[in-house]
Amino acid sequence: MSASSPTTAPPSWSAAVTQPGREFPLTPLPLLEGEIPPGLRGTLYRNGPGRLERGGARVGHWFDGDGAILAVRFSDGGATGVYRYVQTQGYREESAAGRFLYPGFGMRAPGPFWKRWGKFPKHCANTSVLALPDKLLALWEGGHPYGLDLETLETLGLDSLSQLEPEMVYSAHPKVDGATGEIFNFGVSPGPSPQLHLYKSDRNGTITQQAKHPLQSSPVLHDFAIAGPYLVFFIPPVEIQLLPILFGYRSFADSLKWQPSQGTQILIFDRHSLELVSQSTAESWYQWHFSNGFVDDRGSIIIDFARYDDFQTNEFLREVASGKTKTAALSRLWRSHLNPKTGELTDSYPLVELSSEFPSVAPSEVGNYARYTYLSVRREGTSLAEDLLDAIARWDDRTQTLEIADPGSGLYPTEPIYVTDLENSDRGWLLTVVYCSSSHTSEVWVYDAARLSDAPVCRLQLPSVIPIGFHGTWKAQMR
Repeated sequence: MSASSPTTAPPSWSAAVTQPGREFPLTPLPLLEGEIPPGLRGTLYRNGPGRLERGGARVGHWFDGDGAILAVRFSDGGATGVYRYVQTQGYREESAAGRFLYPGFGMRAPGPFWKRWGKFPKHCANTSVLALPDKLLALWEGGHPYGLDLETLETLGLDSLSQLEPEMVYSAHPKVDGATGEIFNFGVSPGPSPQLHLYKSDRNGTITQQAKHPLQSSPVLHDFAIAGPYLVFFIPPVEIQLLPILFGYRSFADSLKWQPSQGTQILIFDRHSLELVSQSTAESWYQWHFSNGFVDDRGSIIIDFARYDDFQTNEFLREVASGKTKTAALSRLWRSHLNPKTGELTDSYPLVELSSEFPSVAPSEVGNYARYTYLSVRREGTSLAEDLLDAIARWDDRTQTLEIADPGSGLYPTEPIYVTDLENSDRGWLLTVVYCSSSHTSEVWVYDAARLSDAPVCRLQLPSVIPIGFHGTWKAQMR
């Protein structure tokens, strides 16, 4: 069978993740099509695994890649970009050694078992970003954030946000209240007595209030939602078995046990006091990401999120690192209704049947009802097992319709980032970084958020391929 056979050839997205991203300094970005809207002024930041290989060896999971940050600045003079790896301690040590030294989410530390004992995954700083007034935070699931310079992306070092103890975790999905500027986040401390830590910060990122809540087991908890006066957590029945990790027998990913008989635990906290309001147990599902939450006119909490029926998503994400996937993992935009007094799940149903992920709303609407949800989707006919998300879309909750921006075959847009126009607050733009497999290039595309079925209003060329990553944010230019 020839190497070009469809059954053996790598998928068209493969080259965007199998080759390490190449850094570039501050560079003007050529305009390929259209014009930059005059109300689009500020900086797009994106984070993701930039390097999945070192010294001829590949990582064991997409989550293992070293974090690299892309910053694209839009100004009156045009657009510029810079791309740099986060200089974590582990990244510097492995760069000097020319090989992997640490375990990761899906890989054990190298060497015999007695050298693997007690080693925990390297801080990858590869999941998301939070733009503060004076710095950018590169976020990960297992430790403190790394601070970076907003302009140059120079790594400043680990940041405690004035309150984090050395063993405390600041997770990768903080929520910012668009009205107050308050920042909410969490962290999980695993172990014999696992705990959920809650954090409230001011708009500068300084933690001003903390609380902790005991957990039944050590869960895999990636995200949460603000819903009016509440913070809502869904804890799926995935338990971390720590001893195999501690002794170096298994990777983190191999030590996650799906236990559907236990059900999904629902925790509802008061966002002002950070005290537990109610809790309950519902049917089993898994989710990585929440879209939003709000309280309806009957007092029910409404939560929208990307729901999986099981934990096959973990195997799919492991396979992405190899450049070829075979495990189907279907996620749909889903809505759940909760009774805040009891935590009981009173209703639950899909909003969008098409496979989708990375849902979000306009930043000003976080925690409140939002008519529109923006998300990444798989186009009709795209294989669940073999392909990545290949379009972005907008869900209209009033008309119950989905509008898709279909870039075409072999093009892979990342999570859409909504940006409010500086000149007209009723208008918005969707920004996405697109991998073009036919030319092996990356571009930045800008869509009119209200007209996604139209062509992008602007396309910008990036100097090198940006490996497909996870999350981003927007920092508006000061007026």
